[in-house]
Amino acid sequence: MDGLLFARLQFGATTIYHFFFVPVSIGLALYLAMMQTAWYRTGKPKYLKIVKFWSKPFLICFAVGVVTGIVLEFQIGMNWSEYSRFVGDVFGAPLAMEALLAFFVEATFIGLWIFGWDRLPKGVHLVCIWMVAIGTNLSAYFIITANSWMQYPVGFTYNSERGRAELTDFGAILTNKVALAAYPHIVAGAALSAAAVVIAISAWHLARGAHIDVMRTSLRFGFAAAVLAGIGTTITGDIQGKVMTEVQPMKMAAAEALWDSQSQASFSIFTIGTRDATHEVFSVRVPYLLSYISHGDIHATVEGINDVQAEYERIFGPGDYRPHIPTTYWSFRYMIGLGAVTTALGLLGLWLTRRGRLPDNPWFWRILIWTSPLPILANAFGWIFTEMGRQPWIVFGEMFTRDALSPVTPAWQVLTSLAVFTAIYAALAVVAVRLLFRYTQAGLPPDEPESADTEGEDRRLTFAY
Repeated sequence: MDGLLFARLQFGATTIYHFFFVPVSIGLALYLAMMQTAWYRTGKPKYLKIVKFWSKPFLICFAVGVVTGIVLEFQIGMNWSEYSRFVGDVFGAPLAMEALLAFFVEATFIGLWIFGWDRLPKGVHLVCIWMVAIGTNLSAYFIITANSWMQYPVGFTYNSERGRAELTDFGAILTNKVALAAYPHIVAGAALSAAAVVIAISAWHLARGAHIDVMRTSLRFGFAAAVLAGIGTTITGDIQGKVMTEVQPMKMAAAEALWDSQSQASFSIFTIGTRDATHEVFSVRVPYLLSYISHGDIHATVEGINDVQAEYERIFGPGDYRPHIPTTYWSFRYMIGLGAVTTALGLLGLWLTRRGRLPDNPWFWRILIWTSPLPILANAFGWIFTEMGRQPWIVFGEMFTRDALSPVTPAWQVLTSLAVFTAIYAALAVVAVRLLFRYTQAGLPPDEPESADTEGEDRRLTFAY
């Protein structure tokens, strides 16, 4: 049995599952803060009802994200002890900042926000939800800096006597150019995911003629957020692509399945070929686009897989430094395509709902509902591309993935825990989805008061906390 394969599958599955919920909670936290600000400034009960309604899916996603995120840290220590020993002095710093600063802010102020209705002054209560939104984004940044160090290690020295990396410049880690490029892209993707959830749930109620005023406002906001977030992911993705071409040219060559270096390189929307082919069978291409994505110049030369492989052999010694080409190629396109579909739906929705209109075609509402998972899947494919494209390195240029595995953990134990985690996470998914359906389909009670609820509402909100 291959313990490395099982450990990779376990960590990859847990990460993807974790990131189904995290971007939604990040985006919804900001949405709640904006809507509560609107209620605070205008006093309109519509905005209060929006905050009360969307707090439930936010808390569910937040709770599941916390639980699954803790498991990831245990897996790093149990399955990847050699990695922990090698990078602990460096990798532990941003993770400690995330736990001690960002998550502390999130947990403290989300508790104050949940229990503070009618107990805290309106202004103080508003600050609480803004602190939650800030905390979630801080948490995301520290996690991104840790991951970015694996992509482009900086701010450390290698201690040959101890055989590990040692931190020398924490500021360099926090300002890693990969992190500065990746973080805005992650936040824009989170906003796009949350917008899709808002659109889908609002569409479900509007298709039934329920809560028209509240849900139409949410729907329009979701459409606008989808368009802005889609533009944001495009711009930030372009910046990130250029940075990644600089620090990991093999990853970007694999993303295009470009075997030989080319100038004025085109970008293939669709290609038929095999992993070890040196030429494609068929493709649909956009001229010059790959050169622009990689270097910002349509005439620039893009390094191919074969040339980067030869360069890495000179630097790092004999070995195969190519990632799995089909995985990187298609995950890159799924990420872009699924996000683009959601952005296009947002733009179409803004047009069809302009000037107070609501379409009466049932297929319009069905499309909005059934396409809601697309940006969440786009986020997942983005992480698959990011992590698989770095292989065979776990820390680029410093440590191979095969060398990071725990030497004393037998393969059968990893396989057993993988099976157990799969079963538990499947059950957790059922519970989370049922809760989401239950609390979002219930809608707003027709006699909901225009001011904040008291004890009864607290009890309905605290289940996730």
